[in-house]
Amino acid sequence: MPAAFVGHGSPMNTLEDNRFTDAWKAFGASVPTPRAVLCISAHWYINATAVTAMAVPRVIHDFYGFPDELFAYDYPAPGHPEVAELVADVAKPQWVGLDLDSWGLDHGTWSVLAHMFPDADIPVVQLSINASQPLGYHLDIGARLAPLRREGILIVASGNIVHNLRSIDWSQPDGAAAWNSRFDESASELLRERPGDILELTDHADFDLAVPTPDHFIPMLYLAALAAEADDTPEILVEGPSFGSISMTSYALGADCPPSTDVAPTQSTMIASAPPDQTNI
Repeated sequence: MPAAFVGHGSPMNTLEDNRFTDAWKAFGASVPTPRAVLCISAHWYINATAVTAMAVPRVIHDFYGFPDELFAYDYPAPGHPEVAELVADVAKPQWVGLDLDSWGLDHGTWSVLAHMFPDADIPVVQLSINASQPLGYHLDIGARLAPLRREGILIVASGNIVHNLRSIDWSQPDGAAAWNSRFDESASELLRERPGDILELTDHADFDLAVPTPDHFIPMLYLAALAAEADDTPEILVEGPSFGSISMTSYALGADCPPSTDVAPTQSTMIASAPPDQTNI
């Protein structure tokens, strides 16, 4: 089964059609029907490693300041307790707790799957990001997840390689600051040529600007680990910046990436008075 890292950007992408969402949609249509989706979302950033293990995960609207239509959006995908147990098993000896009632599916998951699998008929489990662990820990967990691909489980990591909300430039809906472009290009080079060395990015001159907090950066490490474990090369699914200080670049592993479309990437309903994103940190 393929795997992917998706630059998810604003939750408003759930309701919009642009070249990013078109690429997510084409990717979902191109992969074999998964047994389940395992999503690693930037928005479940806690001091533990856990996987949702409930049969019916709740849909979490973990943001504020957006239109009522977004808060009303539902993605009623079933959970898969057996797959959750499998996730915990393959991660050993690292401990992964089974979450029966705490979390669910946050917008880092459903804003992407809304386009990949709009019928919400594929079971979904979500893996937390352990904020108390160093970056190398996440590479280790990512490599341990590799056998899940042979079990028909689609692994989708969801974050943004560049994610600096304090530096957003509302005048550049489709543009990038120079430091954004430099860091995104370096990340692309490492992911596609030496994914096992992805942590070299922490020494990049623009790392502190591109990654002021690690929550959105870490999901990409899971795809890098899967690529290194498979000795395979991720391909760009879609690339481009957003509002100067966000990278929407996405990658797929073990899949023929559909060609990008010419649909404008602008998130037209984003307005400066609404926060572009909120985490649960």
